[in-house]
Amino acid sequence: MARRQRSAPLDEAVLVAQPPLAAAELAPTAQPAQDRTGAAFFDVDNTMMQGASLYYFARGLAARRYFTTIDLARFAISQARFRLLAAEHAGDMDRAREAALSFVKGWQVEEMQRLSEEIFDELMADRIWSGTRALADAHLASGQRVWLVTAAPVELGRVIATRLGLTGALGTVAEIRDGAYTGRLVGEMMHGPNKANAVEALAAAEGLDLSRCTAYSDSINDVPMLTTVGRAVAVNPDSALRRMARSQGWEVRDFRSGRNAAKVAVPVVLGAGMVAGAVVGGMALSRRRKKAL
Repeated sequence: MARRQRSAPLDEAVLVAQPPLAAAELAPTAQPAQDRTGAAFFDVDNTMMQGASLYYFARGLAARRYFTTIDLARFAISQARFRLLAAEHAGDMDRAREAALSFVKGWQVEEMQRLSEEIFDELMADRIWSGTRALADAHLASGQRVWLVTAAPVELGRVIATRLGLTGALGTVAEIRDGAYTGRLVGEMMHGPNKANAVEALAAAEGLDLSRCTAYSDSINDVPMLTTVGRAVAVNPDSALRRMARSQGWEVRDFRSGRNAAKVAVPVVLGAGMVAGAVVGGMALSRRRKKAL
């Protein structure tokens, strides 16, 4: 597979020229030159975070009685099929889309924002891979911008990006009217080829040179995004992506020990792609919740 020329290593970034200063004077004020044409794009689930963001989001909702444990088990089973069987045929994705839309319909945007912030702080903050965050921070230190790219709702992606001090997030966008979700998507789910399309659109809008950009992911499903940029890095890769990385000569970073890998396996299977079908059980709960109001 053809590859574009790789971007320069991060440690070769050029700093803004400064007049000679003592180290004590320079340290607090020196800033890297803003690299306007290079950027980094990070998948979230099992790349930036141990496990799946929406799995932990659902756990937080269950603790607040938005879900029951039975509801959680139902969409966990759905996720196991989605993850392990790679069920991405048109019919599966259509049903996934309908489930996702049913889940968010009628929710207030402010409520989603508040819950996302609370649940990130409670359940997700301690599950950020320190190694992956260091990679993101290195891009920021070099003057590049850093975006998360996730199938989760863009609101949740933005909360994670904000908490980590990143530039922003690309995610699945639900239509909003009068401050509430309508049950329709704006565009397509942020998954597979749609991630690559979103990265290309952002690059065009921001004046990025994709050959100087880097993408990070754990999943073979993100090969379209990984091959859109000049430098691809497999982080905590699944077996298919590891093979792909070896064949293409891509860098591989694995921050999992044997024990951590075992711990991560369950939430990844249960939570990955929850937007794409895991919230089936949540629909019934949502209806019960509305009746109770």
